[in-house]
Amino acid sequence: MWRRFCAGILLMTSLAAQAPSPPPGLQPVDLPVRNDKTPAIRIYVARPAAVAPGAKVPVVLALHGCGGLFNVKGNIIARERDWLARFLAAGYAVVYPDSFNPRGVREVCTLKANERPINPRGRAEDVAATLDWIKSQPDLDAARIALIGWSHGGSTTLWSVDKAARAAANLKIAIAFYPGCRPLANSATWSPAPPLTILIGDADDWTPIAPCRELVARHPAVKMIEYPGAVHGFDAPNSPLRTRKGLGLTKDGTAKVGTDPIARAAAIDEVMKRLGDAFK
Repeated sequence: MWRRFCAGILLMTSLAAQAPSPPPGLQPVDLPVRNDKTPAIRIYVARPAAVAPGAKVPVVLALHGCGGLFNVKGNIIARERDWLARFLAAGYAVVYPDSFNPRGVREVCTLKANERPINPRGRAEDVAATLDWIKSQPDLDAARIALIGWSHGGSTTLWSVDKAARAAANLKIAIAFYPGCRPLANSATWSPAPPLTILIGDADDWTPIAPCRELVARHPAVKMIEYPGAVHGFDAPNSPLRTRKGLGLTKDGTAKVGTDPIARAAAIDEVMKRLGDAFK
């Protein structure tokens, strides 16, 4: 009896930790997803404060990493919160699909590939469903949509821009932060439709740079910027350099992560310039 009671308390604690608490201004919307066991995903939408009447605003469709959109306390994680404020200040609407919580999952970083209930290729359908919703909104400019993803979301970006993917034709540009390039590096069929930029540190030992170099060698139109000495998550704000343990996809279960101030500043400039050029 006591054991069942304790198990119940642990379950309630776990569920409470997964309950997201988006900051003010992020509107939750449930969307149906095609070809997926989950009947819906939830997206979170933020619109810039000052928009002229009747104007259509460009959109950044942003994809979280393997740690999910929310931390263990249910708050949007610092990296996504940091970029959200920057995009809104530039006058862009921001849409964050939550690919994990609707599936009963908070994170997949600690899981092996065959244990993960959702992978980047599958998340490409989440992107397509989100794009369908964006196109239905009268105040959002369906001709100016940028796809930006980080880590697991960066890998999802690679799958989503493939000419064969349902999402590709609706994207103005795409940017992938430190994606896992290995599954597509030697693909004979993958080819990106919109302009694609990869931003990655050359010291990344979680999603190594070598497969991304191979991918770019096969597809010279793909732009890749390498940041010397930067590791995974280099653009996160105020994240101490450290070694993460218990990871599912690295050889020894560890990887270095943390902010690189020089790489972070350069990446912010690169992203905002590319968005500004694309959204003219």
